[in-house]
Amino acid sequence: HHLTRLAPRIFFWGRNKEEMTKLSVRESGEVVSSSSSLREAPVDAKAMAHAQATMEAIKREGLKAVYDAAVKFGELAEGESAVLSSTVLKAAYDGLSAADRACLDRVAARVRTFAEAQRATLANAEVSVPGGAAGHSVKAVDVAGCYAPGGRYPLPSSVVMTCVTAKAAGVATVILATPKPVPLTLAAAYVSEASFVLAIGGAHAIGALALGPFDGIPRADIICGPGNKWVTAAKAVAATSACVGIDMLAGPSEVLVIADESADPKIIAADLLAQAEHDVVARPILVAFSSSEKASAASIVAAVNEELERQLDVLPTKAVAEPAVGCGFAVACGSLEDAIAVADAVAPEHLEVICDDAEKVAERCSHYGGLFVGVGAAEVLGDYGIGPNHTLPTSGTARYTGGLSVFNFLRIRTWMRVDDQKKAKVAVEDAITLARHEGLEGHARAAECRLP
Repeated sequence: HHLTRLAPRIFFWGRNKEEMTKLSVRESGEVVSSSSSLREAPVDAKAMAHAQATMEAIKREGLKAVYDAAVKFGELAEGESAVLSSTVLKAAYDGLSAADRACLDRVAARVRTFAEAQRATLANAEVSVPGGAAGHSVKAVDVAGCYAPGGRYPLPSSVVMTCVTAKAAGVATVILATPKPVPLTLAAAYVSEASFVLAIGGAHAIGALALGPFDGIPRADIICGPGNKWVTAAKAVAATSACVGIDMLAGPSEVLVIADESADPKIIAADLLAQAEHDVVARPILVAFSSSEKASAASIVAAVNEELERQLDVLPTKAVAEPAVGCGFAVACGSLEDAIAVADAVAPEHLEVICDDAEKVAERCSHYGGLFVGVGAAEVLGDYGIGPNHTLPTSGTARYTGGLSVFNFLRIRTWMRVDDQKKAKVAVEDAITLARHEGLEGHARAAECRLP
């Protein structure tokens, strides 16, 4: 196959304007063997330096540093409060059309149902131990900080995904930070039962959540939600310097579509562009294979590239989507096995399987953030609240973690109780033995005090 190097970011390494409207073609073996090269660090040095400076300023100056940054970036006027109460959120909801209110209500209900089903899979546990019992308890954190972008595209869907999930986990106080919130975003916060909204964004918003209390709003125990590189960097700094939990460090968005000759090129192209319009560095990937002599994997790629060109010409977000297509690539595989190997090597944020026997093929895939099985399961349905969360791992991190869920907001705390010291004697003696093998005499003596 013709091999073109993957274009990094928006510097296309010699690709001309016409080539940027098509997916470059790569060899399956080369993708599998060099998959680590596809994984860019989610945070760059400039963003990290800015985040560290912002956090230090907030530690020194407190509320003043947060408000100074908010005014500097045009989020607030001098003297304006960043805190919006539930009364403001309710007014925004009431001000929407009946159709928009119904839409938000349905989406929130579906996300809540899915999250509550997840929560129900995890329960308190208890087992017998010598002389007593041990177990674990499951309890939510007290305060969750949720972030929803408000830049190029305000994302009320991210408000629902983060806040509804936190509430379903049992979090008592949910704080949403989002810059310049539009009425639909505030209404989404209302139906998602957010306790407060901070109308600020960027690193200073993350700092406010991590280093609070902020204008009477408590400090967050965990911070979650998607954001740009400045937000991601601030989450990284907060996790290491502010003793706060985070969900993940997300990089540019990705979709990988496994397709055979039964798939409609028009649908594949539409799904690739839906992801591409997120960001100029988003990565749309096509992995094609054919089990028929009537069509080759290369012809599938060619047909999809034709559709990409046609659809890009009339896409209102072409200015963003076209560079992203330049960041993507296609792989024409010789077999289904090769296609699965490529998908697993990439471990994409979103994996669509559009082929014959899609369910069986999907079952053979091991690494992905979210899985979309069959032509009807469009990734955009996941984005907009069919049920599962749309905050998913990127940059190959799906090899070891999953997307945002109620589990991010839960703590599994273990406990033990000894009621009968005579029956516990064997465990005490084992502790003494191991402690002395490890050279920890104080441990051994503390155990000896419990001998009957």
